Amino acid sequence: MNARILVVDDEASIRRLLRGALQRDGHAAIEAGDARAALSAADVDKPDLVLLDLGLPDRDGLELIPLLRGRNIPVLVISARESTDEKVAALDLGADDYVTKPFDTDEVLARVRSALRRAQPNGVETPRIVAGDLVIDLAARQVVRAGEDIHLRPKEYALLAELARQPGKVVTHSHLLRTIWGPAHERDLEYLRVAARGLRLKLEPDPAQPRLIINEPAVGYRLKI
Repeated sequence: MNARILVVDDEASIRRLLRGALQRDGHAAIEAGDARAALSAADVDKPDLVLLDLGLPDRDGLELIPLLRGRNIPVLVISARESTDEKVAALDLGADDYVTKPFDTDEVLARVRSALRRAQPNGVETPRIVAGDLVIDLAARQVVRAGEDIHLRPKEYALLAELARQPGKVVTHSHLLRTIWGPAHERDLEYLRVAARGLRLKLEPDPAQPRLIINEPAVGYRLKI
């Protein structure tokens, strides 16, 4: 997929590195060195995705996430901030993914491709998700693996469905707990661990080495497709 991608970073060397990698992958790169230029480029160039550094000279990058999402532009954060709180804050504000510096350009490109695949025109939810031999039909509330129906407990299905609505994206613990169990259980991580363990036992070829329900330590889970 050829896309227009806005690279927002105050370091010119990082922008050059990312621009070169994106162009080699067939994308067009637009650059901005601060928040003001980033918002202007978002309005003028209409990028398909933004690669966003959080440490900008004129504004905290976290403040830009909801502004960009309000323009229906997916956001992939690339930042030196490594704390769990920063990652969770970015994801809860609407970032599609989070990569820490220093980064591997091949990993960034893979995350870019994943984010672009997730972007759906007009915000239409994909009712059917395929991951290997697993098919999740959200409209029919049906889960099939290798042609056989899989019976899931209600909370297991709710967790899988929530991850399937944003395939490939990290969904935070707090969001999953709040959405599935309710606001009163936002800190009850054991509920989430039990449901995730149940899903892996039923869906993963080797539950001890999960390849489908992926844990992002201290942050959340993602459905890998």
